[in-house]
Amino acid sequence: MAEVKLLGSRYSPYSHRVEWALKIKGVKYEYIEEDLKNKSPLLLQSNPIYKKIPVLIHNGKSICESVVILEYIDETFEGPSILPKDPYERAMARFWAKFLEAKGPAMRNCFFLRGEEQEKAKEEAYEMLKVLDNEFKDKKFFVADKFGFADIIANGAALYLGVLEEVSGIVLVTSEKFPNFFAWRDEYCTQNKEYLPPRKELLVRYKAYIQPALK
Repeated sequence: MAEVKLLGSRYSPYSHRVEWALKIKGVKYEYIEEDLKNKSPLLLQSNPIYKKIPVLIHNGKSICESVVILEYIDETFEGPSILPKDPYERAMARFWAKFLEAKGPAMRNCFFLRGEEQEKAKEEAYEMLKVLDNEFKDKKFFVADKFGFADIIANGAALYLGVLEEVSGIVLVTSEKFPNFFAWRDEYCTQNKEYLPPRKELLVRYKAYIQPALK
């Protein structure tokens, strides 16, 4: 049997992406929680360039970066496909994944920056949300109305964004401003409840992390 280990952090959306993909594929794995303030020798050895989670270790070989790991899992293990089989749809899934990776930091910065930098981040986040709101006008998921690769990458926008809004009191998404995105987010969390980390736990975690910084 193949040996699969995942070095991750329970509350990280990036780590959660990989866990989600492994569960979809039905892959048995050993989860190793990392203390990011005191990184283990295994993590530093497995990801010597970036020194961060998640890292997938498959038969002693390390794969880093969550987007790369998702593609590796899809290509390596049997089970439901995560990336579409059709070349065009596969390209579109990768396009949206790249978009989310590029624009995601602006959303996070809305909650961690202050002053002019925060306002700039909000402007960037609103532009991203406008694009996504338009994209979900007539469809259920990112590609071909089938949940997959780009949707897993979007877990930060679907679940973690709402948690950060509640903890910080900074609300980016309303049903009036972004009705399609708002509806997509609710449906996303409802349909995928079994795969998502408990929202209550995330709230406790991020309250301890964010609220002291707001004072």
